Amino acid sequence: MTGPPDPDASQDAEVVAQSLDEPELFARLYDRYAPDIHRYATRRLGAGAADDITAETFLIAFRTRVRYDTDRPNARPWLYGIAGNLIGKQRRAEVRSLRALARTGHDPVAESWAERADARVTAQSAHAPLAGALVGLSAGDRHVLLLVAWADLTYTEVAEALGIPVGTVRSRLNRARRKVRSALGADPAFTLDTTEVV
Repeated sequence: MTGPPDPDASQDAEVVAQSLDEPELFARLYDRYAPDIHRYATRRLGAGAADDITAETFLIAFRTRVRYDTDRPNARPWLYGIAGNLIGKQRRAEVRSLRALARTGHDPVAESWAERADARVTAQSAHAPLAGALVGLSAGDRHVLLLVAWADLTYTEVAEALGIPVGTVRSRLNRARRKVRSALGADPAFTLDTTEVV
């Protein structure tokens, strides 16, 4: 999960605009967002693909920065949108990874982040059924759920990232949460804490 909003994010549009004349300034966006994009790509596709997704995300962003909408001061949703499109192209790898997790219950990425042994044991027991539930979601529903849960984007940022209305984000997220709860056999009144998703 990401930390509090970066106050410099409100200046992202300025950085993008200035980078048209001074390309080296674009590195500020890389420095600010690459770790989060990498972490998100790692959780979606594994460490092997995360380096490539991160690098390609920023390469595409750099090449297309002339089309960046400077009315949007924060570039974070734009970058997650690019990363999401790249991840979508590797959807089969993501589904294979989730199916393997559903079969084995082993998630080396999440395990490496766990700080305590008891937390690992508890989390490990939930990984397999949760991964199976995620595989059962449509790509659009899964993408919205994971952008909220793992990238910590707001509904508005998810809408910007995916180029869909906020209402669609809400309905996809609601549907995804409902399906995950059902797949996990949870009481319908149970509220899924999406920060705990895999």
